[in-house]
Amino acid sequence: MKAAFLTLGCKVNFYETEKMMTDFQKHGIDIVEFGQAADICIINTCTVTNIADRKSRQMLHRAKKKNPRSIVAAVGCYVESGGEELLQDPSVDVAFSNHDKESIAEKVLEYMGSREVTEGNSLQKAACGGQSDPVRDRTRKYIKIQDGCNQFCSYCMIPYVRGGGILSSREEEDILKEIRLVAQEGYKEVVLTGIHLSSYGVDRSSEKQFVALKGRPLVSLLQKINEIQGIERIRLGSLEPRIISTEFMEGLMEVTKLCPHFHLSLQSGCDTTLKRMNRHYTAAEYREKCDMLRKYFEHPAITTDVIVGFPGETEEEFERTREFVKDNGFADVHVFSYSVRSGTKAAGMEDQVPPEAKHRRSEILMADARQGKTQFEEWFIGREEKILFEEIRIIDGKEYLTGHNERYVMVKIPRDEAETAGFTENGIGSIRIQKTNLI
Repeated sequence: MKAAFLTLGCKVNFYETEKMMTDFQKHGIDIVEFGQAADICIINTCTVTNIADRKSRQMLHRAKKKNPRSIVAAVGCYVESGGEELLQDPSVDVAFSNHDKESIAEKVLEYMGSREVTEGNSLQKAACGGQSDPVRDRTRKYIKIQDGCNQFCSYCMIPYVRGGGILSSREEEDILKEIRLVAQEGYKEVVLTGIHLSSYGVDRSSEKQFVALKGRPLVSLLQKINEIQGIERIRLGSLEPRIISTEFMEGLMEVTKLCPHFHLSLQSGCDTTLKRMNRHYTAAEYREKCDMLRKYFEHPAITTDVIVGFPGETEEEFERTREFVKDNGFADVHVFSYSVRSGTKAAGMEDQVPPEAKHRRSEILMADARQGKTQFEEWFIGREEKILFEEIRIIDGKEYLTGHNERYVMVKIPRDEAETAGFTENGIGSIRIQKTNLI
């Protein structure tokens, strides 16, 4: 029997898919790439935007069209938000919530066994549990350390579909055990992820707000990971800006393997928009956090997310965000057009921005982001950089060995030059960056 997986959405979803794949393998089921013939197709869905919902539906339909006799299972966040609409979709045989992921193989096999008796879709709610396609390399590994979010931004569905605002952190020793195994398997880099990573440890502390904890549980974990032999790089997933403090930064400075690459979600550079979003900081406070990162790390990669066209966003407010983004020197910016999510506070707000205005603003900000990314990457030209090489890619008809530096700038080197220098996939090597190395 064969099973194929596809993951949509965040790094936590990728981690959870990998765990599900392992669960299926323990039941003697072979894992094949999505798109190949399979008896079972699992789509780990996303619901962060309307586009994510549509993508989830499209992939479910594609799976059923490719394998009409297979079991097509929808799993995850879109299942939580899609409800009966999803269950009525003829492409979906069975659907499981986020809480079902830990025992997904058993549940799918149970469904298959009862299919002859009970036909039709079945939304199963059980008690939680990790990448979409079979892992071919041993380069970078996502490690989920936390689940749940209690921030309730006015535009976001995630707290509702990921535990209803309840936070859950993995035990430190459980995480360290997993990373030791990952190191033994040959992985060089781990990326710590969570739905609200900055809240790691809050649920096990008397201080029930992550700002009060000042990141101490996360720093403690990082310092222990830093001692694991074989792991050469540690990255952090998305952080809440308010976790950045002098105490937090001084703790990070002891983590010698930490990559100076920080994703701090901004969402808007305008204070009035941030307030409507229920973000708990001002643009000036956010800038202070970026300045602090640059005080402790040389030329850190600071990446962010921005939502354009949030309800009530005027042209003046958009221009304020645009100027903030241009002035702050981001390494990369992920730009999203606001998407109405039924059930959120923002869905009922007045002054919804017309689609054409959202599209125009998105195009403008993405162009600014590309320019900013180019400026950030040009800083590396002429510098010696350590590259974690990951894979062979064909670019413009020529083979290159590609990888990332510590600040997550992707570079390429012709395959023949890489072989001459002794560089290999899943190996770390130093090169002096030239403009032709940048992708």
